[in-house]
Amino acid sequence: MNFIRIPFIVLILAVLLTGSSFAAEIWVAPNGSDTNNGSSQQPLATVTMAIRKARELRRLNDPSVKGGIHIWIKKGIYQLSELLFIRPEDSGTADSPTTIEGLAADQTIISGGVNINGWRKVTDDIPGLPAEAKGKVWEADAPLIGNDLIQFRQLWINGQKAIRARDTDASLMNRILSWDHKTQTCWIPKPKTTNISGIKGMEMFIHQWWAIAILRVKSVELQGDSARLFFYQPESRIQSEHPWPAPWISKKTGNSAFYLSNAIQFLNKPGEWYLDAAHQKVYYIPREGEDLKTAVVTAPYLENLLKVEGTIDHPVNYVSFKNISFQHSGWLLPSKMGLVPHQAGMYMLDAYKLKVPGTPDKKGLENQAWVGRPGSAVEVVYASNINFEGCHFEHIASTALDYRRGTHNDLVKGNLFKDIGGTAIMDGVFSDEAQEVHLPYNPADKREVCTNDRIENNLITDATNEDWGCVGIGAGYVKGISIVHNEVCEVNYTGISMGWGWTKTANAMSDNKITANKIHHYARNMYDVAGIYTLSAQPGSVISNNVVDSIYKAPYAHDPKHWFYLYTDEGSSYITIKNNWCPADKFLQNANGPGNVWENNGPQVAEEVKNKAGLERPYQYLLKYRSVSRENQPINHKTE
Repeated sequence: MNFIRIPFIVLILAVLLTGSSFAAEIWVAPNGSDTNNGSSQQPLATVTMAIRKARELRRLNDPSVKGGIHIWIKKGIYQLSELLFIRPEDSGTADSPTTIEGLAADQTIISGGVNINGWRKVTDDIPGLPAEAKGKVWEADAPLIGNDLIQFRQLWINGQKAIRARDTDASLMNRILSWDHKTQTCWIPKPKTTNISGIKGMEMFIHQWWAIAILRVKSVELQGDSARLFFYQPESRIQSEHPWPAPWISKKTGNSAFYLSNAIQFLNKPGEWYLDAAHQKVYYIPREGEDLKTAVVTAPYLENLLKVEGTIDHPVNYVSFKNISFQHSGWLLPSKMGLVPHQAGMYMLDAYKLKVPGTPDKKGLENQAWVGRPGSAVEVVYASNINFEGCHFEHIASTALDYRRGTHNDLVKGNLFKDIGGTAIMDGVFSDEAQEVHLPYNPADKREVCTNDRIENNLITDATNEDWGCVGIGAGYVKGISIVHNEVCEVNYTGISMGWGWTKTANAMSDNKITANKIHHYARNMYDVAGIYTLSAQPGSVISNNVVDSIYKAPYAHDPKHWFYLYTDEGSSYITIKNNWCPADKFLQNANGPGNVWENNGPQVAEEVKNKAGLERPYQYLLKYRSVSRENQPINHKTE
């Protein structure tokens, strides 16, 4: 009798001492039904219905939620027709949190994509198709909703991103001849084998300093061995009026590089695809080993998969996501209005040079700009204790995870970010669309400021592969952020960027920490760059014990020597930078404010710092997903 009672008493004592109790469980499965009761034996079919069921349990104050609510998602692919929305009514508490958890992160997939089936080899002539592609192209009917074509800019074949048809082989680019800012036109060499006049839907992707631009081509004028490109508005005006970063013209290092894309005339290499919107067909040339009769071909349908959003007075609290893979989100803004980024992915809505320099905050400022924020697969606004642990973010067209505004005490830990078109993790306000980018952000209501968020032990690899000017981790006006023990590699620009505003003026930022991160194989294409980069005044902030190594030799850099391991840019103030290991003392302090402390950075830093940086041991299993220098791109060494 005592033998039976003792464990029971121990269990009761454990519950009393820890304050824990059993959580209500709701189950979701691919073979479930939303008319089921949500038990493990009778699971629901959708996460949306599980969230609603959890909401009702809380609304009715059901006794089962005393220990929290646990939504279990069984293995499978859950293709969404609408985004998942977590509202204030879905909030948990510290004692009764809500957890939404998959049974395996790589096999529990929430997808914003649609499958494209019915592939067949093309036997008829396709007008405009290059001769060398004939007999190699496959086609399928484009996906429709009713009679409406689903537009998309990405395509994945068995989980590998395909290449939107382009005029040069992937990674190779041509050089512009000139840019005429007055007429808002660009001269390029006339293609030798392709007549580009009259092509509808063609785009220009141009490399300029630390950012790229995507411009929709309106018309082409051929003249001798040159072609003059005209562009649609608004990007035509913005691209020609904004001074930074402008198209690069240099006899020494070469003019801005570019390529043209999105035309059947460019479809000629394995791995390339083209969406013929007029005839509602998708064309693709398979890579070696791909069988389109059995391949899983996915195009993005939704731009946003999950939104967690409250209000400043009624935030969402205590919701966690674990072991879920978020996949296949799109981003269509470049197709609708072009894309002319300012920096770190923030795209310009208006920008121009001032005829008479100066603003109230900066007497010598010679330009102004207003920016928008890129879309994201997962977005968190006005919320606290919203955690993502052990999740995968893959095949994302723009930002993967974005804590936009008013977030507090959140945790992003032990996640994989791979094949990300923009920035992997973004946190904090940068500039609102109504606020000029050089003005300091310092709201009267401090609840607006993203505060005490933690980004720890995440692997970020192959990010920024659509917008090359985005970053691995981007923090704007944040307070008390902790970016610790992450590994960032295979990005086209900066690894970790913190700050915004180019100002020494006091603002919302303070007490931020970037510690023990490992950043390598970065700046694959863009310079004016560093492994870790800062802007503006950030009192009490510390950058320490990081490892920055292996910066790529960017093939089309505007200035091949303008790269750095650590870079405190304009207005950076009151930041301590110490004990960071890198192969050489290649740092830049540009137009900094007061109070910065640089101490013991470079190759002399203790070996222990190198050994402890990056993912901690429990999270090093993520390294199996890392892919480094797949094309054997050369690395800069020391100060060359």
